[in-house]
Amino acid sequence: MGSHRRLASPGFDRGASAAVSLLSVAAAALGAVPALAAPHDDTRATVDRLYEQAEKATEAYNAAGERADALRRQVGTAQDRIARQQQRVNSMRESLGSVAGAQYRSGGLDPSLALLFSDDPDDYLDKASRLDRLTARQAGELKDLRGALRELAQEREEAAGRLRELERSRKAVAAHKKTVEAKLATARRLLDSLPEGERGPYDRASRSGRTGLPDLGGATAASGRGAAAVAAARSALGKPYVWGANGPTGFDCSGLMQWSYAQAGVALPRTSQAQRYAGRQIPLSEARPGDLVVYRADASHVGMYMGNGQVIHAPYPGAPVRYDPVGMMPVSSVTRV
Repeated sequence: MGSHRRLASPGFDRGASAAVSLLSVAAAALGAVPALAAPHDDTRATVDRLYEQAEKATEAYNAAGERADALRRQVGTAQDRIARQQQRVNSMRESLGSVAGAQYRSGGLDPSLALLFSDDPDDYLDKASRLDRLTARQAGELKDLRGALRELAQEREEAAGRLRELERSRKAVAAHKKTVEAKLATARRLLDSLPEGERGPYDRASRSGRTGLPDLGGATAASGRGAAAVAAARSALGKPYVWGANGPTGFDCSGLMQWSYAQAGVALPRTSQAQRYAGRQIPLSEARPGDLVVYRADASHVGMYMGNGQVIHAPYPGAPVRYDPVGMMPVSSVTRV
């Protein structure tokens, strides 16, 4: 079993560490959310800051969930392999039991062979490997199986530990998410308490809020899969923003991109940070419908370019999937899938 592949690879260790670091940063940022400012001039800046912090927390939550799901699959694979290995051991034990039965019927059981029948599999393997009556091939197989079983058991234990750690991190992000949701609800109430004449300028200045079809200038996607993703994103117009959701009834920003491309047969990563590297990066000036537009230096928001300076995205809690200008916030990169 010397060629056995390790379940928990160094790359995964780095990914898990990155997830924990990302979660820690998100937790620190959320813990530092300031108290709501007074209405009027400071309201928009306060609410925008809360939206941004909430979105960072959501993407951290998504990243932790994606890694936890991957780890669950690896643990399941390890358990299946352990079961197959144990079945081989059991088959060998049955074979040796037949030898023991034949000896007993012929006049007695060799005491050394009787040692095989132990309730402790590891003890059994230790004793079986020392029996004089075992062939060199059988002894070698038992030695290999013993090593493989120990290695797989260790890997399963390590993977389970990582899974517990990621689950704890994910629960921590969920707790912070509730804190931000409460702050967003307070911010929404604050905005709703303003006269309509003061709410309107805020919405127009920060978000265009269009769910109807704007003038896209006749631009076409760079590929068939891009065109299919565009069609899927358009079909999601008007669906609500939902924390951690990737469709079909609600979306967060990266969930909308993942779902739209899934309808085109393309598997995108779950988070906006990972989606940034899901294809070839191009200048914004070369963007075509279906390209992913990633926002902010930390890549915490993503939308889909639709043509003529417009994107479709899931903006923030309380807002539906809609069109907005591509320059609604700082663009950090554009990715062609």
